[in-house]
Amino acid sequence: MSHHNHDIEKAEVQATSPHDALGRLHHHPPPPTTIANPGTLGLFSFASTTLILSLINAQARGVSHPNVVLGMAIFGGGLAQLLAGMWEFPRGNVFGGTAFTSYGAFWMSYAMILIPGTGVTTAYATEAELSGALGIYLITWAIVTFFLLIAALRKNVSFIALFFCLTITFILLGAGEFSGSVATSKAGGVVGVITAFIAYYIGLSELLSAEDMAVFRLPLGIFPKRID
Repeated sequence: MSHHNHDIEKAEVQATSPHDALGRLHHHPPPPTTIANPGTLGLFSFASTTLILSLINAQARGVSHPNVVLGMAIFGGGLAQLLAGMWEFPRGNVFGGTAFTSYGAFWMSYAMILIPGTGVTTAYATEAELSGALGIYLITWAIVTFFLLIAALRKNVSFIALFFCLTITFILLGAGEFSGSVATSKAGGVVGVITAFIAYYIGLSELLSAEDMAVFRLPLGIFPKRID
């Protein structure tokens, strides 16, 4: 018994987390999974919903009301992304699971704001108060996205570009709500369109990489792994 306790203490000293400490004693690899890569599903769902809303934010074709994105926000960017995130976790992909699940929750929560029956928008006495609340909402997601950008810095160039552009998108949209500047909100829409096409690119790259006889491949700019 004392020898086992000594091993635990030794592992805890050498490890950087309790999970690592237990891993040093019990070498249990992640259970095998037959779940296919859900990355393309999550990325295409995110990209399509982002593209629709961003074009509206940029007031393309004179459209300025975002209600048409409601269905996509619930089922595309919301439910499909949430499922993609849940499928990433058993595959051992903490980053993908966190990102997809988080943005799935974002789109569902955004849909709740748009649905008149929820009473979210009517709860505010003035347009200025509603804009301030939306600004806080958007800046909060800019912070979350910035954290994911930090985690993506050693993954690949495409992910860095995606989360950098998405961070800027949220900041511009939030600033547009705070300042009441239509031009700033339009700029956020334009950057959002760029973000959507980057997500499409990454999703297509993952889809093609899963095919044995793909017509072509799309590079993501993957960094070589460090050997510690």
